[in-house]
Amino acid sequence: MYNYSDFDEAFVRARVAQFRGQVERRLDGSLSEEEFRPLRLMNGLYLQLHAYMLRVAIPYGTLRSDQMRQLAMIADRWDKGYGHFTTRQNIQFNWPKLTDVPDILGALADVQMHAIQTSGNCIRNVTADHFAGAAADEVADPRPVAELIRQWSTDHAEFQFLPRKFKIAITGAAADRAVIRAHDIGLQIVREGDQIGYRVLVGGGLGRTPLIGQVIRAFLPKADLLPYLEAIVATYNLLGRRDNKYKARIKITVFENGIEAFRAATEAEFARIRPEFTGVDQDILAGIEAQFAPPAFRNTDPAPFAAALAVDPLLRAWAERSLAPHKRDNHAIVTVSLKAHGATPGDATSDQMRVLADLADRYGYGELRISHEQNVILPHVAKADLPNVHAELLRAGLATANVGLLSDIIACPGMDYCALATARSIPVAQGLATHFKAIGLEDEIGKLKIKISGCINACGHHHVGHIGILGLDRAGVENYQITLGGDGSEQAAIGERAGPGFAYDEVIPAIERLLRAYLALRQSRGESFIDAYRRLGPAPFKAALYPQEARDAA
Repeated sequence: MYNYSDFDEAFVRARVAQFRGQVERRLDGSLSEEEFRPLRLMNGLYLQLHAYMLRVAIPYGTLRSDQMRQLAMIADRWDKGYGHFTTRQNIQFNWPKLTDVPDILGALADVQMHAIQTSGNCIRNVTADHFAGAAADEVADPRPVAELIRQWSTDHAEFQFLPRKFKIAITGAAADRAVIRAHDIGLQIVREGDQIGYRVLVGGGLGRTPLIGQVIRAFLPKADLLPYLEAIVATYNLLGRRDNKYKARIKITVFENGIEAFRAATEAEFARIRPEFTGVDQDILAGIEAQFAPPAFRNTDPAPFAAALAVDPLLRAWAERSLAPHKRDNHAIVTVSLKAHGATPGDATSDQMRVLADLADRYGYGELRISHEQNVILPHVAKADLPNVHAELLRAGLATANVGLLSDIIACPGMDYCALATARSIPVAQGLATHFKAIGLEDEIGKLKIKISGCINACGHHHVGHIGILGLDRAGVENYQITLGGDGSEQAAIGERAGPGFAYDEVIPAIERLLRAYLALRQSRGESFIDAYRRLGPAPFKAALYPQEARDAA
């Protein structure tokens, strides 16, 4: 895992001192709120509905155990005893006092963390596959590349005031666990013969105009990555709209100019600047890669785990949902659900954070990951230790066996916290989870991605949910649109709006009708909702959502 250099340490400490001075000037009235706003946003501090919110970067979703403990300490000392993990693999603290934020940033710096560029029209936190470095199917660990991009993009003089915010995601596997096709730039590490390189996508994004990214380079040699990224972002910086913030994202730039024209402009810029990159970036990358060497894996016998599975149904159900194949046969990747039925998706208490840190130390080589699906990952656990891990998670209330099921919902904070939200998200997620558990259908329904956003900005990724729910304001009343058929995987698709929206108290009955129709229509238990939707098309599902319209049409 990456450790700060002396330069990193000095840079982050200087930013903390700078922001401390800015806060003091805001408090004594030397800075107005209008003047202070861009300064606080550069340091991840938002003003939400009820209080300030501090968004802390977790670069490429990777945490050490000591960093997780520090987040727990911050939650207890300066917040309300919890944090919220987000779809950008960040953590948000929803209740800090302005006077305390410089001290929080100082505490983050003590464990090599920061909140730099978690807001603003700049390159945001670079995200990665949450199984990075552990997945059996990856070509290469994407985290060293993500770290190189973080270093390149942080305080990049040319890219601090882009037309709009900019997001990059990277995966090292064919299976897309990082939603790279819904990002401004998506990167997939690929192998061509004996060469490692990148498949580069550009122009993806959600929000009010959702678009799937397009391939701008099918294979980019490893040594060309930074100059090519520089060329893409410089081209966007020049061509991107600044007259209308709703048309300022790179997805609109690519759409309006066309991928061929955007590619030509990027390639021309790349050809111009490529000679300036003399290979120093590759030397830096090699140094970073050395820091991401795998841990010294223990060579343990997995037989005790197999024996425990045979006699413990709780362990068996949890393992079925929570484990993924590791590159070592005697290890597994453990996803810890932060979606207990009725809980707020993505929230973790300080006690839970400490439990996770302790588990990482005892069983996981001190490493954790945060997923864009708002769960926590123990990437390296010996199979022999899985019964103990499960038992400790049970005691901490963290052993919910619902990863990938209906209640494993992505949800933005919605109107409970966010000043931009137009409807509630959290209560809808909680209601869906508890309702389907109560009626006993969650396991029968099987794999399903439900994603909920409380406004058109789509922080809940509803466009790429198998079932997406978007909360809007209609004349002062919450109204929820439902989209069907979205997908954030390597088969990425934007969901189709099913029809008119539903009132708040109509959402759960509508989703129940939809899913009961799916159960009646599927060919077998093995056919998932998204597979059935692709086979049958939207008509039977729309009929289930709007039965009166279906009867009238008949």
